[in-house]
Amino acid sequence: MAGHVAGPLHSAPSPVWLPYPEDVNALLPQLWSRNITRGTDGALRVAGHSVNDLARDYGTPTFVLDVDDFRSRAREFRTAFEKAFAAAGTQARSYYAGKAFLCTQVARWALQDGLGLDVCSLGELLVAQRAGVPGERMTMHGNNKSPQELSAALDHGVNQIVVDSLDEIGRLSALAAQKGVTAPVVIRVTVGVEAHTHDFIATAHEDQKFGFSLASGAAREAAERVHRDPHLNLLGLHSHIGSQIFDASAFEVAAARLMGLRAELRRDLGAGCEELILGGGFGISYTSQDTPQPVDELAAGMARAVVRACEDLGDPLPRTVSFEPGRSLIGPAMFTLYTVGTVKPVETGHGERLYVAVDGGMSDNPRTALYDADYSCTVAGRASGAEPRVTRVVGMHCESGDIIVRDEYAPADIAAGDLLAVPGTGAYCRPLASNYNHVPRPGVLAVTADAIGWIVRPETHEDLLSTDVAESWNERG
Repeated sequence: MAGHVAGPLHSAPSPVWLPYPEDVNALLPQLWSRNITRGTDGALRVAGHSVNDLARDYGTPTFVLDVDDFRSRAREFRTAFEKAFAAAGTQARSYYAGKAFLCTQVARWALQDGLGLDVCSLGELLVAQRAGVPGERMTMHGNNKSPQELSAALDHGVNQIVVDSLDEIGRLSALAAQKGVTAPVVIRVTVGVEAHTHDFIATAHEDQKFGFSLASGAAREAAERVHRDPHLNLLGLHSHIGSQIFDASAFEVAAARLMGLRAELRRDLGAGCEELILGGGFGISYTSQDTPQPVDELAAGMARAVVRACEDLGDPLPRTVSFEPGRSLIGPAMFTLYTVGTVKPVETGHGERLYVAVDGGMSDNPRTALYDADYSCTVAGRASGAEPRVTRVVGMHCESGDIIVRDEYAPADIAAGDLLAVPGTGAYCRPLASNYNHVPRPGVLAVTADAIGWIVRPETHEDLLSTDVAESWNERG
């Protein structure tokens, strides 16, 4: 008989990796954006602005974006990879992965800081167009692109369309012929590398929906079909091995396998395949157990892997090697600010755990429920001298799995009305947010030393009701 889904949630009060804090008010720098400090009053400050003032003026729950942190990470990533690959004898490009979090202003900042933009739907493409991102600075993904999406990508002059199926190759060819253009194509290849991550976000093993299998020969078949098609231009190959990855060796194996296919295509078909895209998925610190590589080391390691693969194959370096960072840029730059509503001590059978309910939940951060993701948190509006207590932060929704932070130490005097901040929520929280229980989605508040303002305004109940057809269905005639 299967156990109840909530069973594992009610075991030991805290996991072995969670250290007992010497100071419950201390911030682990690797979890927070670079401009987060505690003021003399104990409250968190973002670029000098107190979260107490932000909560008073803008409300909670709210995603708070440290703009300078995001932009500096974007520049550092681009510069590190350009430098590493220039030293290796080729060039690197960086495309911000919009799926992590996208709005018009973020797209503008990414463009201004030298990144292109990776989109995967018509909606993301429309945001990019509104932000003024030119087609030559864009890549388009998606495993089931509609004719409308492909047509829009061709019309906008998107630089690389990453194809994912034979059906898509046929659709794209027909559209390109109709428009009298040649479509720029990159083949997405599943290289059989198992990234050490959650099954749902590991994308390079064979049994999944993305790309063409290298092992079965499907990737080569797709490349041959594109190469023969007069309406398609085979630019190169793409691989993405997953998300939240810390082990660089998986990238090295993926690069070697992709380069092996490239060498075959160049030898047998005369295809140039001068574009190599190695995806993204670089991990960040959500808790003290996460250890991401510094970006300079990561870039140097990736460059070495590509050079080594080319040398082993006796093949020249590709003209361009591209990367698609998303989480690693926007994830640490944002935190979610909540207000505590209810505090409830619960006897688990292994000791008492403090359940702290906030005014958001799985509607603004479903990652704990979806991926067993771990997060940290801190009381944000004040400092506390109380002893640490094992705490679980939960949301307001009618689901037992509505958990935001599964395990953390919080001060024993945490109480209703306290502000609570959860770091590392810049990626895949607002984009995956829902209106479950008819709860409006929070806005995204951008903060610099000199300015504060919405870049995504919070939804209202009026927004939700605006799509709800109020008149009786059988009265509409």
